[in-house]
Amino acid sequence: MSQQNKTFAIHEDWTVVILGFLIILISLFLFLVPVPTFKWSAGSDLINTVFIAKNIQILLIEFVYLGLIGAIGAFIMGKSVKNFLLIFPVVYILTTAALILAGNAQMRALNLEAVIFSLTIGLIIGNFFNLPQWFRDALSTELFVKIGLVLLGTSIIFSDILKAGSLGLIQALIVVLSVWYFAFWLCRKLKVDDELTMMISSAVSICGVSAAIATSGAIKGDSKKLSYVISMVLITAIPMMIFMPYIAHYFNFPQEVTGAWLGGSIDTTGAVVASGTLVGEAALKISTIVKFSQNVLLGLAAFAISVYWTYTNNKWATVVESKPTLGVIWERFPKFVIGFIGASLLFSFFIPTETRDVVKDSLKNLQGLWFALAFTSIGLETNFKDLLSTNGKKPFYAFLIAQLFNVIVTLIVAFFLFGK
Repeated sequence: MSQQNKTFAIHEDWTVVILGFLIILISLFLFLVPVPTFKWSAGSDLINTVFIAKNIQILLIEFVYLGLIGAIGAFIMGKSVKNFLLIFPVVYILTTAALILAGNAQMRALNLEAVIFSLTIGLIIGNFFNLPQWFRDALSTELFVKIGLVLLGTSIIFSDILKAGSLGLIQALIVVLSVWYFAFWLCRKLKVDDELTMMISSAVSICGVSAAIATSGAIKGDSKKLSYVISMVLITAIPMMIFMPYIAHYFNFPQEVTGAWLGGSIDTTGAVVASGTLVGEAALKISTIVKFSQNVLLGLAAFAISVYWTYTNNKWATVVESKPTLGVIWERFPKFVIGFIGASLLFSFFIPTETRDVVKDSLKNLQGLWFALAFTSIGLETNFKDLLSTNGKKPFYAFLIAQLFNVIVTLIVAFFLFGK
């Protein structure tokens, strides 16, 4: 890195806030990035919908747009713009392949999200090919993840939550607090390391992948451990999505109870929607409300976790001899959370509904793209065999037990709140 770049380098979290709001402002006032089509059923559909000239043109626009934003980020953080521009085409092409695979009708029927394919493709290449170290070092995983989280804030509209009713928020608070503490306690009993403990607790209790990502950012966690937690979330979400609706049907649970149970237990939003659809319209509505209510808590949880992590000096100490000052807390606080909350407040109270409706599809597409790029990058930089051997089986056991606790507690709360 040149001395000039070091002089002008800005912290990654502030860079993310700048880039996130740059994207938002461009979308509001200058240019809406078009949304490409990835849906296809057979080979002929693939050729006639995905690979037509207009769609390829949209993909090229996305490529240039995202590449420029990422290059700006590399520059203002003082990183090598050249290396970023060399690896970005590879990451983008692999991510596009994942999006095409996820767009297949059979994959959509199973509700297999694009991030699953992004992570899988990255892991295959990262573990079976000897990638040069400069390539791995140039991957911008954290940048991609945090930009996606800032943009996620644009979809968290407080008025929508209030209109949906208070029961979803009440359930979300009860479940998140009780499940988080249980998972935290269990991980400590099993002597799971500190970073994995925080990521597992958040992933199980709040909203799966997004919570794990936000927590990793809040504690500045290892991206390889984040990959491990994300893999567990995605692996367990699929059987839960399939079997929980059938369990509810077998025991004749009311649709409202079933929806609250699904929304509070299943970690990924897509899987919640798919499960709710299997049960019925009422279950779908309640499950979406509950899951959305949990998503709202993401920013507050990240803030609380970052303060706790700072006060304990990254260790589980029963007595902390010297408490950090407010200045130290501010220094360590993950600034991307400010971007997330700021975007949510902006779109909740200052952007007219008509404008939100115009930009929401483009911004949601960009949010998903940044996450997909991040998952591809996580896979590329992760040696999964080393990860499993290093962490052992205890984190996996902790995750499964905590998830079972989540399922039981959420069902009890769902019956108490929605079973009348």
